Amino acid sequence: MRIGVLGTGNMADALATHWVRAGHEVIIGGRDPHRAELLATRTGGAKHAGLRAAAESAQEVVLAALPFGAGVEVVRDLRAALEGKVLLDCSNPVGQGFRLLTEGGPSAARQLAAAAPGAHVVKAFNLCHEDVWRMRPPVFDGRPLAVPVCGDDGTALARVRELVRDVGCEPVAGGGLDRAALLEATAALFIGLWVGEGVDAQAIAPPLAYAAGPGHQDAEGSTGAFPA
Repeated sequence: MRIGVLGTGNMADALATHWVRAGHEVIIGGRDPHRAELLATRTGGAKHAGLRAAAESAQEVVLAALPFGAGVEVVRDLRAALEGKVLLDCSNPVGQGFRLLTEGGPSAARQLAAAAPGAHVVKAFNLCHEDVWRMRPPVFDGRPLAVPVCGDDGTALARVRELVRDVGCEPVAGGGLDRAALLEATAALFIGLWVGEGVDAQAIAPPLAYAAGPGHQDAEGSTGAFPA
């Protein structure tokens, strides 16, 4: 794929490096040409350009590796260049006190979709620190990290699933773009547990075999369910 990257921060660095190694053509775009050039050099093979040129040069996917609050403005300005392309959003709208900044309104992913209505927005890569994405690969206890992916377009989802695998992870169907809000809320919760409380967030969920209770059926043979 030919992938445009909007942004020169840590997430752009981590993901673009994997995709260059996987053989994709990557164009790093930034407001600061020097930062874009430095990041392109670090990835070991990406090209560098301005934001608009990176979006225009991409043929399939554009990664919006931009802070929440800045992304909408950038994407709105580039909406013509994003027409028909996958716009991959990895942002987390989490503020001081681990507060979800979109509470009561549309998700960050939905805001990008509104700013570039001709793009196919997909939400992924928002649940982990950038250093996790730098791992080669992100595997824990012998199991590749699972990455939920949310979006409404089948072709866009297939392309992002490929990019997830190129990072060394396993894509998980997260539902439509309406569920991106749940991913963003999950990130706020997990960051608050990890950073604020020093709690292992994995410990709050039972293994899959116990997700519906110790047994999948009760004594009368009916399927167990979560409480209302």
